[in-house]
Amino acid sequence: MPATQKQDNPVDSRSLGRELAMQFLFQQELSHCETTEDVFNEFFDQSGQSLDLKDNRYFRKGREYAMDIIGGVLKNLKEIDAQILAHSQKWDLKRMAVVDLNIMRVAIYEMLFVLEVPPVVSINEAVKITRDYSGEPSCGFMNGMLNAVKDSLDRPARKAANKS
Repeated sequence: MPATQKQDNPVDSRSLGRELAMQFLFQQELSHCETTEDVFNEFFDQSGQSLDLKDNRYFRKGREYAMDIIGGVLKNLKEIDAQILAHSQKWDLKRMAVVDLNIMRVAIYEMLFVLEVPPVVSINEAVKITRDYSGEPSCGFMNGMLNAVKDSLDRPARKAANKS
């Protein structure tokens, strides 16, 4: 069951943020509509209502982290997709499941640009989301792809990187 549906045992707000970011990016990719403030607000209002977390600090922090991820992914989409293509062993982006593609985008964004999150944390979170939304067979592909990206980075895999 996706973390966003576990109301009685919520995950941390960053995990929620990653999941919401993936859901938003997935929705945007399928709908091809412009990413405006109204679109963001509608998405998060619907998410908050369905989770019964609208006025909850946990949801607000998750939303804030999701907004950071979404903005970062959209701003750096070419670089993120280049990383996916470089490590996908001849898989075209159009052949990948849209949900898997957006889970990878979130994790790769974190690995490249969110230095306070160790890459292995981004990978573990992505595999959890993959298990919930795409199924167990996709977890191996996700783990392999993201580990290849991690191995190409010039930063510690298990520690936050120094901001310089």
